[in-house]
This record gives sequence, structure tokens and C-alpha cells, in this order.
Amino acid sequence: MATNAKLGDRLSYDGVVCTVRYVGGVEGTSGSWLGVEWDDPTRGKHDGSHKEVRYFTCISKSKTAASFVRPTRPAEKPQSFVAAVTEKYASELAQTAVIKFSNKVAEEVGFDKIQRKQAQLSELRVVIVDGARIALPRFEDDEPISKAFPKIAELDLSRNLFHKVGTVVAICSKLPALRNLRLNGNRFQEIFNDEGLDKSEEHLKNIQDLALEETLMSWEEICHIATKFQALTTLSASANQLSSLPKAPLSTLASTLVSLNLEFNNFNTVADIASLANLTALRNLHLKGNFISTITQDLSYDLPVFSTSLKYVDLSYNKVSSWAFVDALPACFPGLASLRFSHNPIYNNPDPEFSTQSKTVTEEAYMFMVGRLANLKALNFGTISTSDRQDAEMFYLGRIAKHLAAVPEGQEAVVIKQHGRYAELCELYGPPVVNRRKEINPAFLEARLVTVQFIWHPTGQKDAAIEKTTKIPKSFDIYAVKGIAGKLFGARPTGLRLTWETGEWDPVAGFDDEVEDSSDEEEEQKPEEAADLGEGSQRGERTGKWIKREVELRDGPRQLGFCVDGLEARIRVDAK
Repeated sequence: MATNAKLGDRLSYDGVVCTVRYVGGVEGTSGSWLGVEWDDPTRGKHDGSHKEVRYFTCISKSKTAASFVRPTRPAEKPQSFVAAVTEKYASELAQTAVIKFSNKVAEEVGFDKIQRKQAQLSELRVVIVDGARIALPRFEDDEPISKAFPKIAELDLSRNLFHKVGTVVAICSKLPALRNLRLNGNRFQEIFNDEGLDKSEEHLKNIQDLALEETLMSWEEICHIATKFQALTTLSASANQLSSLPKAPLSTLASTLVSLNLEFNNFNTVADIASLANLTALRNLHLKGNFISTITQDLSYDLPVFSTSLKYVDLSYNKVSSWAFVDALPACFPGLASLRFSHNPIYNNPDPEFSTQSKTVTEEAYMFMVGRLANLKALNFGTISTSDRQDAEMFYLGRIAKHLAAVPEGQEAVVIKQHGRYAELCELYGPPVVNRRKEINPAFLEARLVTVQFIWHPTGQKDAAIEKTTKIPKSFDIYAVKGIAGKLFGARPTGLRLTWETGEWDPVAGFDDEVEDSSDEEEEQKPEEAADLGEGSQRGERTGKWIKREVELRDGPRQLGFCVDGLEARIRVDAK
């Protein structure tokens, strides 16, 4: 029972762990109550208040993390680390029996099995005892940890009954082979006053990977713990309600930490994590599932600049809705080579003014990203080959031309300012053709005419081309247009094929495998591998291609004005 429960106690009811936040009466009821905050925030009924009276405050921001329970309600008994591991990995030991005749031992059933199990326990390298109600290293009658499990290299102690990190340190101090430690979902208390953390570096010196997810600790508390691991290369602190990372002592983390996971927190801007700029060895940064929408809160603020060692950044599932954010990424992450950016508003709708085919939206977003980020080597786990980049940059330059054509010539500078690589791309591929439509009074005849440039390739002269330009009323059907083409080139109209060259680009095969993002790919390929993908990799060989879009003008009564866009059209004439 929890009759003697006090503030801060960790209790388990029916496998669900909670922390005592209040002991006392509740208005309108009789007797005493325990106000508890459940580790599972969906388990409770309120947030520490009852009938508009607040009795305690939860660490969780959930509105359903708290409940009141009676102190007489039976709580599950805590157990030691040694008992938990033994129970899970060698439960047969408790079933061993001794057979006696006349009070004399005839046979110890299972004795050999015990020895085998003990030998197996001593060989354990990966141990997972999450949710095992562990509260202390060992009981007096337990076997010493160092003797029972000397070879444990990976240990998961998530969601247990620890009060302080010092208890975990005491366990780790007996495991010299330990390299990976997961402490997710625990609720450590009095972290800065935990004597068990003092001079703990020696006991934690070999651990390289540490997970502190869903602990609801502050960034300062997380750093205070993490700095005790002087060989730490990977730190996971996702789902901790973090909204900013204030400056905190980083100690050896500045030169050892290679990968940092901050997924599913509450960051709104890249500037919220600016203090990470001091991590000079950081290579992979995971920011998936936050609320990031801008680089800084105010445009007048200086951009945060991270170490050039940072090669891979995951910004997927955030709230970015502006290409200006993407354009600023090279300045913030000067070493950026691999990026995950899918499932952002701007990626799902990259160019609403001109994106008319929903099935190509993802491909267009991919092209815009590659075109805007000159040094990017991989996007959404796909390698960007030389041909991919060339195709993307040409498409992007062509789309800029469409935006230029949509504004008066005097406003071109405003559009160009939104595309930082415009001058560079013009230098590489030449300035794009800007077909600006003239504003014409719809009542004028000129508004009802299409200037058509016919290009005729005579039979047997593939490289030869004859061009003739004429004006044709929009109301003319395709039969009439063919008649005009036949008259211009002295050919029989029924033997001609007309093809409108739109000047735009369309994707062809290969993009479904490369551009579409999936969580399965995320599991299959590690971020550091994505950052290092070379141009010759298999993934790079399967990349998509783009071709100029052409539309055949088939025989029929449809009017020319409905078949081509604008008042100018380029139509190729071929013999059938």
C-alpha cells in the first residue's frame, strides 16, 4: 500500500507509473488523497485542479495528466535492478524444486539448468528492463551486479521508479562494458542537488550513447546529466516540451557530441536552438515534428550560425511556409550537405500560382529545393546526382521566368530578389526567355488573335527547319489551323501533325522512388549514411528526369484559344 506515501514518491498501479505531487484532503470529500501525475499524460482526468481549486501543478503540459487516488490503494512493489533482470531473462530459476525422501535430498531438479542460466545471464550484452518498477540497484541478498551481468553493453532502464539519477550511476558503475544507456520516460528529481552525480564521470566514462526522451527535464538539467558522460557521441532528448535551449555548460560535449535528437519538442524558430552553435563536432541534428516556421522571431535579428561540422539536418514535419526560410539555410548551416524537409507546408504546395497538376507538386518541390540550395548532396534520403542538379536548376530557372513574365518589367527586381541564385543560374545556363503578356483591351481585335510561330521540318531533312509566323484568331478550330499550316508550307493539311511546344518542363519516370518521403526509408538508412551518399551510389543511379512538355493538337472542332495559353504560341509541324 501507499499509506506512507510522501511528495516525490514514484508509484506503480497496474503497470502505470506516477509521481506523488500532493498529499491531503480534497474539498467536498472525506479523508486523505494522493494527488498523482501519471507518466502517461492520457491516463488522468485533470491537470491538478478539482472544481476550480488547484491542489498541485504537473510538469506535463497535458490537461489530463493528473488524478486523485486513495493512499489505501495497493501499489505494486518496487524491485531491484538485479531482480528485474533475473526475472525477465531467467524466470525459470524461481521454478527450481528440490526432491527429498525421508528428509534426505535425492535430486536437485534443474540444478544443471540453474548453472546454465547463470552462465547465460553473465553473457548478456543487451538488456531491456523498461517499465520493470526498478527503484534501486540491488537488495542485500541479490548477487553483485558486476558478477551477475559483467558484459552488458546496451541497457534500457526507461520508465522505472527512480527518484534520482544517482541510482542509475550506481548501477552503471558496476557495468564496465556499458556503451549505450536509455533512460526514457523517467522522472528524475533534484538533479542539480543529486550527490550521486558528483564525481560520476569515472563511472560513466565509457558510455557513448544516451537517451533522455520524454523525461520532461529542462535543457539545463539535460546538459547537467549529459556532461557527466565524457565520451558521449549521441544524445537523444526528444519529446521533452523544450521550447528553447538556453546557454548551458557543455563541457566535453562541445568536442565529442556527433548526433543530437530534439524531435517532437516545441521549438518555433531555428534561433530557439542557437546555443547548439557551440557543439563543434556535431554532424547530425534531428528536429522533426517541432513547430519551426522561421529562422528568427524577427527579421531584424541576426541569423544563428552553426558549426561547419553539421552535415545532416532533419526539418521534416514542421511549419515552414516560406521559401525565404530555405534560402537562409546555407547561411545558418554552412556545412549542410544532406537535408530532410518533407511534410512542410511549403513543400506540399511549392508554387501555388503556377502548380496546376497536383501529381507533380512533390517533384516541383524537390526541384525548387535542389535549385535553391547549391551545395546540397542529398534530399529526403535521395542522392542528388550531377544530372539531377542540372535538371532541377534548369526547371527552377524556367519557373523564375514565369514569375518574371507575370509582373511588369519595372517590377522584375522584386521577383529576382526572392531568388538568390538567379544571377548564378543565368551564368550557368543563360538568361531564360521571359514571355511577358501585353495588357490588351479585350474589345480590340488584337486580343482575339494568337501569334503563332510555325516550325516545319521537311521530310528527310531532320536538321533543317523552316519558321513562319502568322496571326490566327482564337476562335479558329484545329482543322482551320492545319489548313493555314498546310498553305504556309505547301503541304496537304490532313497529312500534318501539329505539336504545341509549351516551353515548360514535366517529370518522367524515376521520381516515385526518389522524391516521395517515407518513414520506412528513415528506418532503413541512417542519417549519417545519407549525408555521405556518393554520386555513384545505387540510389543516385535511379534518379528522375525532366523533359520539355509538348501537347499534340489533335484534329477536332476545339478552338485554338482553348488549346494554347496566352497570345503567343510555338507550334511544330511534322508530316504524319
